Amino acid sequence: MPIHNTKRLKPVRKSLRSSLTPAEAILWKNLQRSQLDGMKFRRQHSIGSYVVDFYCPECRLAVELDGEGHFNSIKAQYDARRTAFLSKLNVQVIRFENRMVSENLEGVLETIRRILADRRKLGGQRKTYHPLAPS
Repeated sequence: MPIHNTKRLKPVRKSLRSSLTPAEAILWKNLQRSQLDGMKFRRQHSIGSYVVDFYCPECRLAVELDGEGHFNSIKAQYDARRTAFLSKLNVQVIRFENRMVSENLEGVLETIRRILADRRKLGGQRKTYHPLAPS
């Protein structure tokens, strides 16, 4: 049974792709056409019943941009369930606040580069990276 980009979620993915946030549009311009270290990314890619902002299938890496709506307990619980589901599939999730893309795009891209390199080197260990989480 396929779990990637199922027909059931096609209208949702299409709608999300046509209404990118400004931060998503900026990041997508830097990820599309394998611009980041030659790695192919897809935008608004579904895995199971979830849609991730950006996904690199080769490294099984999902990049999520979080806006204001993600900073409440209900959304945080949803994000935690989604991350747990993706982790079981060996998909690593990294999260950035939208403002980080506009204020420090190079830092965001460098973090993604570093994690891509680690996943290629280590064969894709499971973990979640959130730049605001305590170490």
